[in-house]
Amino acid sequence: MSASPWLDNATFRGIVDTTPLVSIDLVVRNMHNQILLGKRLNRPAEGFWFVPGGRIRKNESLAAAFERLTKNELGTVFSASRARYIGLFEHFYNDSVFGEQPDTHYVVNGFELMVSEPLILPKEQHNEYQWLYEDELLGSDSVHLHSKWYFQQDKGFRI
Repeated sequence: MSASPWLDNATFRGIVDTTPLVSIDLVVRNMHNQILLGKRLNRPAEGFWFVPGGRIRKNESLAAAFERLTKNELGTVFSASRARYIGLFEHFYNDSVFGEQPDTHYVVNGFELMVSEPLILPKEQHNEYQWLYEDELLGSDSVHLHSKWYFQQDKGFRI
């Protein structure tokens, strides 16, 4: 019997309180050069439009995490070899999945993924989806600041 990849709430709360979380965010573009955004259902960034993504699990390679997250967030498995790495970013939040405390610190690997196939988008993390052009998302108060950073050259650690 294998161990669950998820931690109990008390353990995870302690980790969020003391350690940065490592994650992948997906800048998904369609053939019209629009970006996929989902409206977040949970903290942090609850209620904002945000790019899909999620945490990397312990002992999970970046390639395996990318495939798992694309399946979970986009409804289709994509290989990381199909994406372009856009940089490393830090996201700081004044809240967490647990409420106002503890705060959350993410170290995020940003990837851009072009898609032409239709996506079957799940509703667990986002209850609505929309495709926006870069200028639309950059001008919107409903799009979270951290999602906007992927389109601003002075944000993140670019390689």
